[in-house]
Amino acid sequence: MSATEHDVTTAPPRHKLKRSLGPIGLLFTAVGSIIGSGWLFGAFHASAIAGPAAIFSWGIAAVMIILIGLCYAELGPMFPISGGVVRYPHLVWGSFGSYSLGFITWIASAAVPAIEVTGALTYATKFAPFTVRATDAGGSAQVLTPLGMVVAIVLLAVFVVINYFGVRLFAQINNVLVWWKLGVIALVIIVFLITALGTTQMGSPSNFSAYGFAPNGFAAVFVCISTAGITFSYLGFRQGIELAGETKNPHRNIPFALIGSVILCAILYMLLQVAFTLAVPASVLQKSGGWAGLAFTNDFGPLAALASMAGLAWLAYILYFDAVISPADTGLIYTTIASRVSYAMGRNANAPRWLASNNRHGVPHWSLVVTFCVGIVLLLPFPSWQSLVGFITTSTVMSFGSGPLVLAVLRRKYPNRPRPFRLPGGDIIPFLAFYSANMIMFWAGWATNSRLLVTILIGYVVLVLFQVFGRRSEQPPLFFRTSAVWIIPWFVLFGLVSFLFSSGLFGAAFDKTMFFWVFLINLGVSVLIYWLAVRSTLPTHLVDDYIKDAEEESELEDETIAGGHIA
Repeated sequence: MSATEHDVTTAPPRHKLKRSLGPIGLLFTAVGSIIGSGWLFGAFHASAIAGPAAIFSWGIAAVMIILIGLCYAELGPMFPISGGVVRYPHLVWGSFGSYSLGFITWIASAAVPAIEVTGALTYATKFAPFTVRATDAGGSAQVLTPLGMVVAIVLLAVFVVINYFGVRLFAQINNVLVWWKLGVIALVIIVFLITALGTTQMGSPSNFSAYGFAPNGFAAVFVCISTAGITFSYLGFRQGIELAGETKNPHRNIPFALIGSVILCAILYMLLQVAFTLAVPASVLQKSGGWAGLAFTNDFGPLAALASMAGLAWLAYILYFDAVISPADTGLIYTTIASRVSYAMGRNANAPRWLASNNRHGVPHWSLVVTFCVGIVLLLPFPSWQSLVGFITTSTVMSFGSGPLVLAVLRRKYPNRPRPFRLPGGDIIPFLAFYSANMIMFWAGWATNSRLLVTILIGYVVLVLFQVFGRRSEQPPLFFRTSAVWIIPWFVLFGLVSFLFSSGLFGAAFDKTMFFWVFLINLGVSVLIYWLAVRSTLPTHLVDDYIKDAEEESELEDETIAGGHIA
């Protein structure tokens, strides 16, 4: 038996994943994941960090995410397999490479349902104060009560049940919720703009200059891309890849969902940032001493607070209701995604094989169970929403950073392979995408990145335990020397740059001198790692075997339901 056969090609699951998602279903899965709790807080946190200049943060982040998404838009139609973010590194670097990136992807994905449920219940205290309690006199730190914990577990269980009965049911429910979320965002933007420009109850265009357009300097525009929840608010575009094995006509639907979801939400987010900036009353800015101290007292969310100040009680109640619906829908989606990531790790043989088994509805049910259990553990008290967002952003973007490298490798090994969607410009877009990932991770800061590095170390401990105590017949060759040539240096250099230039040792988040030098430093790191990654790949014959397995997996059965797919 060859190494690859031992690694990948075991008996296929009895039930296959089913291609039930149409273009709108896949697009709305991405949009529904993008629009979660991020939009409810993003404009507020971005304004507090960068002031009115935060509108550029949304635009820059969108461009960077689109660069990364374009790489997956080429990879996705070539290999329309679920859990692609984890599976693609496996094709060219083997098990150690895919595990290194897959573990942090899985942890980040599994954390989102718990975070979103906690956020939804925190907002729900407006109507159900018994679910959350304050842990300090000011009420700034809040945790779930015992009853709130029970409600949260029930919500996580509901997500699992909906997912258990197939991606078709999941998408039908999600499509309805996405229309609601898009409608609420559009309503908030329109009402805020009309009220701010037409009355004296809210702010005015002078908000853009009264306390400085960029009060913390232009460096803050980049810092808040990672720390204000801006990149977090775009990360849902990945669902077009994670569910690639469950969509019909992936050659068309995957690029459409990836790029379309980011562009649509970028337009909405930038308009929302403008509307928020205009809507803040001058009295609030004066009391807060400008944008850096921006705060709203006795509120359950900054957008709802603005609506209440403007006498728009009806809009405030819509926002309170949406503050439960939007996070809950995102939690539902990420339950789907986290189970597909563990499914992919099982397919890669980086985790127990039973994680890759499917029920009769074509759903990896054991992966759902594991995701549910991890979600319960993650319901324990955590830091603030903003710090959790930073961790999820950095870990997810790190896993995304492998996509451009995989694309660069496959272009060199298989230049003539048919590509339904082909990016122009050779290495330009893949390199810029990888460089963008490194910069987004740096902007999160050392406090966040140190936690990520600890998580990576924990992942390697788990890998060692799996190697020592797992079944030998299920343990694939790691190809450690191939993968570690670039992965370990990447982690080390990423940590070193973050520690030196964002911990306060040689520089801090808003240090105007060192901050822009880091652009050049990270450029050098990106060039080195990019070069190492494309040179240190598996032998071509092993990559051929992995690709063959991926192609066989992509030949999945369609649902035998009238109509064949959903929109």
